[in-house]
Amino acid sequence: MKNVLSPAHYQMETNEDATRQLTELFGVDIFDNPKPVKLINYLIRAVTYDIQNSIILDFFSGSATTAHAVMQLNAEDGGKRKFIMVQLPEVTDENSEAFKAGYKNICEIGKERIRRAGAKIKSDSPLTTQDLDTGFRVLKLDSTNMRDVYYTPQGYTQLDLDGLIDNIKPDRTPEDLLFQVMLDLGIPLSAKIERDGSVFRVNGDYLIACFEKADDALVTAIAQAKPYYAVFRDSGFASDSTLVNFEQIFTTYSPNTIRRVL
Repeated sequence: MKNVLSPAHYQMETNEDATRQLTELFGVDIFDNPKPVKLINYLIRAVTYDIQNSIILDFFSGSATTAHAVMQLNAEDGGKRKFIMVQLPEVTDENSEAFKAGYKNICEIGKERIRRAGAKIKSDSPLTTQDLDTGFRVLKLDSTNMRDVYYTPQGYTQLDLDGLIDNIKPDRTPEDLLFQVMLDLGIPLSAKIERDGSVFRVNGDYLIACFEKADDALVTAIAQAKPYYAVFRDSGFASDSTLVNFEQIFTTYSPNTIRRVL
């Protein structure tokens, strides 16, 4: 049976307490009506039974009180709970202290609160929070990375086709492509990502991706690592011969790897 403190035995905080604590964290009164950390802390204790694997989702993140509460609770009981904060980038009033302090929208306040709260939790209890994970990843909802196609084959001219040699939108980064691939393959966006030059490794060698120049030597090195998935960008191959050799290289070194080319 999990030990959950009842409200009668759990010292709650008021909105005034929450405002004071947030002001102390930022140095200015930066957000109206933040939620009390201890209240969210209590609710998390009440509804999560697996302190190692629970994921706490807040669809109206605001100043990211929930993220603060999750990190604080993990520091207290050694849990490994994770959080997902969702917030529209609502702009701050130009006359507000938040705007004057450089926070142009609510999301920026939330991100900075997570950084500051994590640092404070660690500094307050340095001996017991050495392994506390206070890191987070910021993702923004956007349209697909692929170019839009509106015409039937008969509607294209040679000039149109020349512009579609690369089917990726020109403003997209390798990181944009990586996260799209992770979503397509069902890999959690919280997965461990390591980057070595132009090569991304996700969860070790589960997924290896390269969206920039890849020659025969690099393709061979990736194949020799025997990843479960290997993903490349069509226009990223260093030459036509590398594109032609790509399948044969994997057939030789890692035939079971699932290969994809964007």
